[in-house]
Amino acid sequence: MSVLILVCSISVTGLEYHNRESIDDIVSTFKYGSSRDLARFFDNGIDINISGIQGDYSKNQAEQVMRDFFKKFPPSDFTIVHKGNGTDLIINYIGNYKSDNSEFRVFIKGKKNDENIRIYSLDIVKA
Repeated sequence: MSVLILVCSISVTGLEYHNRESIDDIVSTFKYGSSRDLARFFDNGIDINISGIQGDYSKNQAEQVMRDFFKKFPPSDFTIVHKGNGTDLIINYIGNYKSDNSEFRVFIKGKKNDENIRIYSLDIVKA
């Protein structure tokens, strides 16, 4: 009986840990160019600026914008180069996005709530 309780406790703890989102999950979506996976981190409304072309988008519209970006500039690498001085509830990151013939700086702004990250602003500027 106590073995069963221990196994159940480990399983629940493992699930809780697995559900926590981190910047590493976001980095992976950029590395593989997955607009669908990236969109799950978007807030309901998100401001996206790609090399001066800016707009406020719904989650679905933003996914399409990023799909077009990844299609035009397929990823070869993405790394976080700076973590901003946010709080426990606000995140600010700067990343380097590399495509075959182009490099971009990616500025990610978001908020955390209940272990989830919600991106409300993406600025992607050609380096």
